[in-house]
Amino acid sequence: MPNSHAKRYKSSIKPTLSGVFQKLIGKRTPLPAVRDQIRQRLHFDAADFSVIYAIGDIHGCYSKLLEAKRKIFEDFSRCTGTALIVMLGDYVDRGPSSMDVIEHLCKSTPANIKQVTLCGNHDDAFLRLLEEPDLFPSWYRFAGSETLKSYGIDVAYLLKHGSNGAIERAINDAVPDHHRKLLAEMPSMVTVGDIVFVHAGIRPGIALSEQRNRDLFWIREPFLSRGPELPLLVVHGHTPVAQPFFGNGRIAIDTGAFATGRLTVLRIMNRQAVVLR
Repeated sequence: MPNSHAKRYKSSIKPTLSGVFQKLIGKRTPLPAVRDQIRQRLHFDAADFSVIYAIGDIHGCYSKLLEAKRKIFEDFSRCTGTALIVMLGDYVDRGPSSMDVIEHLCKSTPANIKQVTLCGNHDDAFLRLLEEPDLFPSWYRFAGSETLKSYGIDVAYLLKHGSNGAIERAINDAVPDHHRKLLAEMPSMVTVGDIVFVHAGIRPGIALSEQRNRDLFWIREPFLSRGPELPLLVVHGHTPVAQPFFGNGRIAIDTGAFATGRLTVLRIMNRQAVVLR
């Protein structure tokens, strides 16, 4: 049973959700249905890493990302072996420093630390804008201006005073190729043994090989209520919670960093999951 499976991951954190965070869901107009383009799905054995760290949705909070990395490096300095850091996606939008976050994610990590940057729905949407500039009106209603502002683009000014194509030219000039490459190469899922890391969740009861990207990036219900309904544990972000939620075969760690200032880091070691303080 998925629930009994999840109990092997011990925690002192109580599963608490807050209705306040519902205000952060569906706040802006969604984009049209995501295309199911091919993205990598990475698989590792449980023995490949001595410890795994997962970081919740960053959303342009660069200083919080650096703080989370410092926590991880300090914690891992007391461990041996190899560590895996899994970023759960949504690096852009809402917060003030999306460009700095993406630039940081492009940098290499120490030899004994592997980092995986999963794709979130906001990252996928930003890549779609870069590849299909005609999506700008719907993308802008969904994402807002924060990401482009972080790249030095004044959207309001260009909409008022720019000629046709001004925004497209500004984006093409401002977003470097290595940022585009990172966004295009982000995997949609990583599994380590019987632990699944994904941005939003999975379709309950459906084999991992049959999961669609649109669900991995966007799903809330029925996943939040039912869990994976598979013999595995899913670690995810996407749906903001007041504090990390442990239950029904899943651990949710998006604590709304852009709104609350809390960017959660989860550590899994020896089949125990704890939140780094």
